[in-house]
Amino acid sequence: MAAPSDYDPAAFPPFAVTVDIVVFTIEDGDLKVALVERGQEPFKGSLALPGGFVRPHENLQDAAMRELTEETGLESPEHLVQLGAYGDPARDPRMRVVSVGYWAIVPELPEPMGGSDAAAARKVSISTVLADEDALAFDHHRILSDAIEQAQRALEETTVATDFCDEEFAISDLRTVYQAVWGMTLDQGNFQNKVLEVEGFVQPTGKRRTGGRGRPPELYRAGPAERIHPPFRRPH
Repeated sequence: MAAPSDYDPAAFPPFAVTVDIVVFTIEDGDLKVALVERGQEPFKGSLALPGGFVRPHENLQDAAMRELTEETGLESPEHLVQLGAYGDPARDPRMRVVSVGYWAIVPELPEPMGGSDAAAARKVSISTVLADEDALAFDHHRILSDAIEQAQRALEETTVATDFCDEEFAISDLRTVYQAVWGMTLDQGNFQNKVLEVEGFVQPTGKRRTGGRGRPPELYRAGPAERIHPPFRRPH
């Protein structure tokens, strides 16, 4: 399809499109995010979400996958969820930039390594980052906060929590995921009952975990269900 003959792209102010990626993982019950240390201005030396500019002939998802690998050395996650668009005119001092945010869950996230224009990369506890609104460059604190809220809602309505777990897991492992993402302690018995009441959420393997003390817990795998009905609700 051709553009109209009288259309002049130069008649409109130029702006750029970027992608920013929130990658969550859980370590020892602590929800963490992969961050990079910016190696260039603006905000040189500040922590930021991995991301960068979308190339002219690149779609958004491919750009997000590429930037994540270039800046952190991490393999692209299996699923990236588009979070939203961020377009405040003053969000980037270089020029007008609109960013599209993504979030992903990686169950066993290796230690990231800085690359491209990132001087370094590391995993940081969510609680540490959220405690300081100026901890991240640009408007990345807002993007991270939105991603956390979306991840929390996803655990209410979908079975995505199993993505944080190994292929075979105990119900207690799943509860650890919920506690880390929701930031609260959940009653063990009530949680197990709710999980097992949802058809297709988890499936028994017929095995028990080896080692440890006391009666070893039963092991489950992710079931075929993608949504939780009725939804789980965070206690208030």
